[in-house]
Amino acid sequence: MKSTKYFRILALCTLLLAIAQPGKAQLFPNSYINIDWQVNVPVGDSFADKASGWGMNFEGGYRITPAVAVGPFISFHTNLQDIDRRTIHPNAGSALTTNQKHAVFQLPFGVSGRYSWYNKSVLQPYVGLKLGANYAQLSSYYYILKQYTDTWGFYVAPEVGLSIFPNPDYRLGFHLALYYSYATNSGDVLIYSVNNLNNFGVRVGVSF
Repeated sequence: MKSTKYFRILALCTLLLAIAQPGKAQLFPNSYINIDWQVNVPVGDSFADKASGWGMNFEGGYRITPAVAVGPFISFHTNLQDIDRRTIHPNAGSALTTNQKHAVFQLPFGVSGRYSWYNKSVLQPYVGLKLGANYAQLSSYYYILKQYTDTWGFYVAPEVGLSIFPNPDYRLGFHLALYYSYATNSGDVLIYSVNNLNNFGVRVGVSF
């Protein structure tokens, strides 16, 4: 997808900018930036139920106190599921016999907050919460055709994480997080209905 390409270019440019600041202890004082690759696992009765690593997360925050930070985030992810050949009836009096591939593309964005500990240490744990909107496209591919529905919903995602800075005086390190997300998106594709999107996953990336 074009959005994936653009996000990867943005991530690379941001990372190169950070590395190019050898004389500074921090790229943006009193702040943090995370760029993560993520693995997303759908929970419950999902339209596309396979875990996948087709996603990234970008977020930043300003420290309003040494422990509390608030800022924007945006991420994206795609989950897939193969559907064996079967006959379905999309409309009264019609029938369709085919294999299918289901896909759920999600693009949540909004505000992220976190509370962290030991901000001068090598290991800096935190708890966080993301709130915002979630765009989701629900798609079914069959033959050379694609049937899809665009949906919007409210998004909430608590997480626990750890930032690791080998040299705390120079804030270029690693980031690890576990998260759960819930979105109110709903929609219909062919004979399938989606009500809410539930996921959990892992983020691994860089922090500065």
